[in-house]
Amino acid sequence: MFSIIVGLVLLMLLAYLGWSIIWIAPLVSAVVALLSGLDLLPAYTQTYMTGFVDFAKQWFPVFLLGAIFGKLMEDTGAAQAVAFKITQLLGKKRAILGVLIAAAVLTYGGVSLFVVVFAIYPLAIALFREADISRKLLPGTFALGAFTFTMTALPGTPQIQNLIPIPYFKTTPLSAPIMGIVAGLIMAVGGYFYLKWREGRLTKVGDTFDEPKGGQEVKQIKAEELPNWILSFLPLLIVVITLNGFKWDIIPSLIVGTLAIMLFNIKKYKSFIGAINGGASGSVMAIINTSAAVGFGAVVTAAPGFETLTDILLGIKGNPLISEALSVQLMAMITGSASGGMGIALEALGDQYYQLAQSTGMNPDAFHRIAAIASGASILPHNGALLTLFAVTGLTHKDSYKDIAVVALLIPTVAVVVAIIMASIGIM
Repeated sequence: MFSIIVGLVLLMLLAYLGWSIIWIAPLVSAVVALLSGLDLLPAYTQTYMTGFVDFAKQWFPVFLLGAIFGKLMEDTGAAQAVAFKITQLLGKKRAILGVLIAAAVLTYGGVSLFVVVFAIYPLAIALFREADISRKLLPGTFALGAFTFTMTALPGTPQIQNLIPIPYFKTTPLSAPIMGIVAGLIMAVGGYFYLKWREGRLTKVGDTFDEPKGGQEVKQIKAEELPNWILSFLPLLIVVITLNGFKWDIIPSLIVGTLAIMLFNIKKYKSFIGAINGGASGSVMAIINTSAAVGFGAVVTAAPGFETLTDILLGIKGNPLISEALSVQLMAMITGSASGGMGIALEALGDQYYQLAQSTGMNPDAFHRIAAIASGASILPHNGALLTLFAVTGLTHKDSYKDIAVVALLIPTVAVVVAIIMASIGIM
């Protein structure tokens, strides 16, 4: 166990210091291998790279198509058009709610989490400026709208965190809908009221809107230049309906959604190649980062001490959903990636949890939903999505991590507990 603990602490520390997971994952994997008595070269060329390649092989098409879909939504102005309409309906004074709902709608429609932040950041700045709300609340608002309930809890979401459990539990994206909706409401409502409370506290002490500094350019959104919001919303609807209504795989759903964006914005055809290239390039970095984390997990699972850790997790008495939630949440926290951590946990223990579901008569749908929600309840300071969020907004951990910890870690953990209780009494 010592080798695993050293490896996990080292990975979190180096990631927190800003070192890229792409090269520190194999480096720390080598430390784990040496301390565990594994042969160093095979641990890298076989164990690490097998975990890396297997994850990339299975999920790269989803990362690629999702990134292209999102980038086209951004570059054609479709994402901004949907976000602008939502905030227009809510009113400028409800800035937090407007940004929250806009981010949630785009995320649930299949737009990549990272693209959502880039796409509506200029609109969010305009709204926060108009309402005179501190920019410190921007990261928390984005995190709540894009990194929590629409990513993991709401049934039918096309985000990868809701797709990874499917092959392990033989389920669908709509698994455990009641659990998912209740957990989603806990996160959305609880997080929103917390942010409104924080807004009041900051305003009371005179901490209100200040213009972005450090040379950060904020592109102004001109409403008259945006495409029709209905046509912009349809591609999002197409992805969700084909995935859940027609039971398509996520890949054809994203392809049809992408073609719909291009068809509805045919006048902007000159921007298509640039958007597709940009999305494709972004997807490569995303899949490599996640695969690197999964490769590290493969070495950890190959270490002799992992059997002890597995025995501890599986030996937790009572509901096996508690063990699963802890396994997924722990791995997601360690790797700084919800999808990467869940991939590690389910690759190591997924078959055993499925067998437990079969032997105890529990519905595998509950295991699916708990794994998804627990993966999102994991945002520590070194989380990859969090670091990107701070880079886009120009804010720091000191400015905003406390708010993110509440809306994207603490409240989602409460949602996990409630979901486990619901599954235990047969409400799914």
